[in-house]
Amino acid sequence: MNFKRIHTLIEIAQILNCEFVGDASSSIKGMNEIHVVEKGDIVFVDHPKYYKKALESAATTILINKRVDCPEGKSLLISEDPFRDFNKLTINFNPFIASKKSISETVVIGLGAIIQPNVFIGSNVKIGKNSVIHPNVTIYDNIVIGNNVTIHANTVLGADAFYYKNRPEGYDKLISGGRVVLEDNVDLGASCTIDRGVTGDTIIKEGTKIDNQVHVGHDTVIGKKCLIASQTGIAGCVIIEDEVTIWGQVGTNSGITIGKGAIILGQTGVTKSVAGGKSYFGTPISESREKLKEMAEIKRFLKDRKNS
Repeated sequence: MNFKRIHTLIEIAQILNCEFVGDASSSIKGMNEIHVVEKGDIVFVDHPKYYKKALESAATTILINKRVDCPEGKSLLISEDPFRDFNKLTINFNPFIASKKSISETVVIGLGAIIQPNVFIGSNVKIGKNSVIHPNVTIYDNIVIGNNVTIHANTVLGADAFYYKNRPEGYDKLISGGRVVLEDNVDLGASCTIDRGVTGDTIIKEGTKIDNQVHVGHDTVIGKKCLIASQTGIAGCVIIEDEVTIWGQVGTNSGITIGKGAIILGQTGVTKSVAGGKSYFGTPISESREKLKEMAEIKRFLKDRKNS
């Protein structure tokens, strides 16, 4: 998530009321999670297991709960609770503002686009040319929809990421400040839910077609010309490369990659990253031919044991 202007390290420290290590005038352009962080960003870390990864990441500033040696050219923000303070920054730079109208005055709607009755569209949404938004669709703030996109009834774009920290008093939510981006010629079926990124974007690329009742988690990127059938659940931070086919009732783990041209057969549990150009089936996932052979061998073994 980029800020509207460049801020200095001392300005951010004053917002959080915390100590800092580094050049007070150093520039900070935004904030991001570790998997999408860029130079000029703040990243947060609150567990020793991930200190090294955060300190060696592309981030310029690390929001951390311990004073450690600061890498050259970087800066630290020393916080008692980095998770809480990361939320504080999201609220400061991207606050939630309640809507007063069903369709915000800040929406940009392209020529020939059709918006059916009972659609809600939040602030700063962009909808491309000749797109069709069917009844009862909900589009949260800052969503980007390309040209020739079709979104069927009851679909929700931009709900919060399912991301919580377990505290003694209960679960603490990481506030989402990212977006959903649909590129040109994307179709979404009825009752789909596409969560926005925590700080980055959830992206569905050009020409992809998604069936009814599909869930796409935060910060997931779905490539071009993919086909995804109904009742599929895709977790957060998944990368699905171009021309992947996913059949019905598939579920995935978070943080995995499905390679270009892969075919995932129905009811498969994608428990790990898989290479492209192959067909997969089963839980845990394996190549479909191997899985079918295994099932046939088990069936033969049980039959032989019964007859012995």
